[in-house]
Amino acid sequence: MTTVTLSVASREDVTRRALEAFEGKEQGAHISFASVDLLWQTMTRKRWELLKAMTGQDAMSIREVARRLDRDVKAVHRDVHALLDAGILDRTEGGRVIFPYDKVHVDFTLTAAA
Repeated sequence: MTTVTLSVASREDVTRRALEAFEGKEQGAHISFASVDLLWQTMTRKRWELLKAMTGQDAMSIREVARRLDRDVKAVHRDVHALLDAGILDRTEGGRVIFPYDKVHVDFTLTAAA
């Protein structure tokens, strides 16, 4: 199974993971956000539902995603493009969209305000 980790990470953390990957150390698939606010702004409730519907599935058309979610195609189109722009979804050569993971792990730590 291919798992992706959605996390909140600093530029330094992302750079460290990249350097370790260049050294041959397995890092796994990561999609990082600069802040918790950016994570929640990008991953709205409807977009989480969209990812859930696409997790572990083959590439599909936006119309198919909308059908599976029982949502308006235009609204799903907006959400798909937001996720494409954020680098969370990919587009195939045939124009379909895919979330190429079987599982999603979310990892961030909440700390007291300074």
